[in-house]
Amino acid sequence: MKPKLIVILSRIPYPLEKGDKLRAYHQIRELSHEFRIYLFALNNTTVAIDKAKKALNPFCQEIHFIHRSKCAIGWNMMLAFLKGQPVQLGYFYTKKAHRSILKNAQRIAADYVYCQLIRTAELAKGLQGIKTIDYQDVFSKGVERRIKKAPFYLKGLFRMEYKRLLQYEQKVFDCFEHKTIISKPDRDLIPHPNREQIHIIPNGVDYTFFSPQKNPEKKVDLVFTGNMSYPPNINSAEFLALEILPEVHKIKAGVSLMIAGASPHPRVQALASEYITVTGWMDDIRDAYNQSRIFIAPMQIGTGLQNKLLEAMSMKLPGLTSALANDALGAKEGEELLIGSNAASYASHIIHLLEDKAFADEIASKGQAFVHQHYNWKSATLVLAGIIKEKK
Repeated sequence: MKPKLIVILSRIPYPLEKGDKLRAYHQIRELSHEFRIYLFALNNTTVAIDKAKKALNPFCQEIHFIHRSKCAIGWNMMLAFLKGQPVQLGYFYTKKAHRSILKNAQRIAADYVYCQLIRTAELAKGLQGIKTIDYQDVFSKGVERRIKKAPFYLKGLFRMEYKRLLQYEQKVFDCFEHKTIISKPDRDLIPHPNREQIHIIPNGVDYTFFSPQKNPEKKVDLVFTGNMSYPPNINSAEFLALEILPEVHKIKAGVSLMIAGASPHPRVQALASEYITVTGWMDDIRDAYNQSRIFIAPMQIGTGLQNKLLEAMSMKLPGLTSALANDALGAKEGEELLIGSNAASYASHIIHLLEDKAFADEIASKGQAFVHQHYNWKSATLVLAGIIKEKK
């Protein structure tokens, strides 16, 4: 009989509009071949519970969605602040959730525990079984990069949160038998002397789903996708619309841009214009890729592997991004992906791709081959299963 695995998540992993949800969903799907999974996911949204359970039921023995009220969230954020903990730790922790997990865990008697993101680490305290935590990416570095972009009246709060996260990421390391993370550049940023012990488990892409449509009608020149309430994506969308696209229009007028993704922030919505479409949520994000000639993700802040790049490259779109984003991806610059450093260099790449179809097709083909070779959910999660089972 397969061993029992408790999985603790900070969000319900459905729908798949955020990176942590995507990673959790596909890992659960693949881990279900090796374990009997007992899922505990926090929730404070109006997510369609029935649809989420239907999507997850085939892979889980039990599913527990633990609701947190806004009052409880506010109270625990204040407690975290007063205790000197990261505020986001308080956002995701409640005693009610912890008690519920402990009570059910005693009945389940699991062999292993798997926590996604450091924000769930407090919820694993007191649980039996060999524990693994997935840092996924480095929260402290993400917050540090946002300090420069933050309004002056928030810079102090961001600095405080950065320092607290830095300390907590180091503390969490010693509380779990096994540790994983999404990429080597992220691992190198973990503030612990033994960070080399952290296993790298990359994301994958479902390339049977994200496959190019035959002879799609290309209505848009550029596309940028993602959760458009996420600060690094908001920042990138503004950089793209307000700095890069005007540089392109100086040389090639009429180039169009689609910004596609869930929950667009008012700052993103305000970018809509004659040449810029802001779609909001799309039932099938492949429609955005199929309609576009070039995928661009000019990421300036944030950490981790950009799933949007994997999807677009798998759809055989030529990709254009920043060195920051490619650090985690690892594609060959100029062959499998193009890299921009400022508005002028991004504009130059865009014009080259639009005016030289053979070059664009070559970048797209090599990029697709690279993603298919290196980013596979099944093989990556098989390695993860071995790590979870490893005895100390």
